[in-house]
Amino acid sequence: MSIEAEMDVASVYFIKDITPENIVKIYNALGRRAEGKVAVKLSTGEPGNNYHLAPQLIAPLVRQLNGTIVENNTAYDGGRDHTADHLKAAEEHGFTAIAPVEILDAEGEMAIPVTGGRHLNKNYVGKGWADYDFTVVLSHFKGHPMAGFGGAMKNISIGLASSAGKCWIHSAGRYRDKAQTWANIPDNMVFQEAMAEASKSVIDRAGDKILYISVANNLSVDCDCVATPEAPEMADIGVFASLDPVALDKACIDAVRESPDHGKIHLIERIDSRCGPWNLEYAEQIGCGTRQYELVVLE
Repeated sequence: MSIEAEMDVASVYFIKDITPENIVKIYNALGRRAEGKVAVKLSTGEPGNNYHLAPQLIAPLVRQLNGTIVENNTAYDGGRDHTADHLKAAEEHGFTAIAPVEILDAEGEMAIPVTGGRHLNKNYVGKGWADYDFTVVLSHFKGHPMAGFGGAMKNISIGLASSAGKCWIHSAGRYRDKAQTWANIPDNMVFQEAMAEASKSVIDRAGDKILYISVANNLSVDCDCVATPEAPEMADIGVFASLDPVALDKACIDAVRESPDHGKIHLIERIDSRCGPWNLEYAEQIGCGTRQYELVVLE
């Protein structure tokens, strides 16, 4: 293998047992310290959804980092489309008991540039993100009704986008209001490309002040944004982490495909039917990261 090829292979760390101690362990394995004012980006989960990351599972890491849990309001009508309701949902799901919670677009949004994309030339994220020195992207890997799967790349695109920014991505840079957006959703391939372009803007802005941890448990075909998700039909897999979000998501998808659990067929169908793998292929093309990785198994 050439030196150039070796440089294009990302390290993805994996621990099978999903415990609070192992969440901390896999963070330490990454070798990148989250310092300063730390944002922990996760999904607080729609009211009624109990498959989101459990606060007690992530509490030791969040507290070690003195982190603030951050989110943005949704672009659909529900229990998290306004700041007060979103904070209430975060409290009901136990997140405010382990750390401060901030809704980043509560006071507005900011535009950050997108380079090299087909659809977006800017991305709109919650204004509050500018106040943080480091971002820990803590994702629940699972399926998604529109994206096929939700992982690190979706968490930094749709997840970090303001409410209007979510509309912008969902409409591939055409609209910023709910009514027009939901009436004019592009095809799956275009949506995947727009998400990847939004992810790139975050990756470019964050530089080396970001890292990614994904927990592959409660593997429903639906996202934490669904109030009444389908029950998981396959067993939990483990905890993954990387400095490369493309490699991380690819490793999670590969683990689903390679699982001996027959229940995986439902999640695989959801991922593939929504063109989920194209998100990562296109993201690699525009410089978000690499799909080539080495899996480092931790005991």
